[in-house]
Amino acid sequence: MSLIPARELLAPPATCTFDSADWHVLARHWYPVARLVDLGDGPLSATLLDVPLVLFRTAAGISIARDICPHRGVPLSMGWVENDHIICPYHGLHYGADGRCSKIPAQPDLTRISDRFTLKTFPVVERFGLVWTSLHGLEPSLPDLPTWDDPEHQPILPPWVDIAGSSGRQLEGFIDVAHFAWVHHESFADRNNPVVPSYETTLTDYGLRTEYWSGVSNYPKTLQHLEPEGFRWLRVFDVYPPFSAVLTVHFPDNGKLCILNAACPVSARKTRLFVPLTRNFDVTGSLDDVYAFNAQIFAEDQAIIEAQRPEDLPLDPLFEAHFQADRSSTTYRRILAGMGLGRQQMG
Repeated sequence: MSLIPARELLAPPATCTFDSADWHVLARHWYPVARLVDLGDGPLSATLLDVPLVLFRTAAGISIARDICPHRGVPLSMGWVENDHIICPYHGLHYGADGRCSKIPAQPDLTRISDRFTLKTFPVVERFGLVWTSLHGLEPSLPDLPTWDDPEHQPILPPWVDIAGSSGRQLEGFIDVAHFAWVHHESFADRNNPVVPSYETTLTDYGLRTEYWSGVSNYPKTLQHLEPEGFRWLRVFDVYPPFSAVLTVHFPDNGKLCILNAACPVSARKTRLFVPLTRNFDVTGSLDDVYAFNAQIFAEDQAIIEAQRPEDLPLDPLFEAHFQADRSSTTYRRILAGMGLGRQQMG
């Protein structure tokens, strides 16, 4: 990846809730900030790493800029889009897809508008029904979900979920297999089946992979009568640090469910979770049932994540106790520490 000139680096906001060192590490990575279906004809606001953003469409595609008019600091998301420009609601300044100001209505005869009126813009990638960006990154680095474009698999994009907890805690919970019996007892697991068989976790060039075989069903409780007797479930977790992971669940009769857990770190202790998923079975079934089951599972997780203390994911290996079934999460923590995160909390 090319180095970014220092003059183009975005500084953490004055009200940033991240440690400065963590913020600069995280700002190099890519995150989803919105669903494509939620971006209509007008501007859409979002927040990434405490930086307020505005998304808007023009003939050139989707643009993302810092959600602040450089004239008097009004959020551009309060304005509107007209003739391929986003317009500030305070003084009517017009900004194009590239962020340059093309019109100041109070001075219509101005022949050259100062570069100081140019918006800070960010790169955009559209993938898996989501809009991705990075505050400092140049080259896209996104998780892999090849089934999204596979005609044999049905792509599904449930509503996003806002969680009052850190993205690190959320992602670790997603790859934790020991909590199934206790947190998801009402949705698909069973407190009478809490044992976690030994599993392997390996480092990869993108993060880590875990392959986990168990007798814990992935059917909702109301459908578990469909499961063949003695069926063993394979769950494969591919983790793309810092905050994305893909879970592939192998169902009976060669069924496959792929779930992308893509956490957007809104702030240090607030996460907007996007969950694109695909399946190659029951493709004509009701999406309402999928949305409801998905919402139930993440609501069960959300209650735990929002109650955890400390709120930040501890990266000091001695801060919290661990047992054998934590192999995935302890490996994930080591990767984050190796990226340079959590130096302040480790002293």
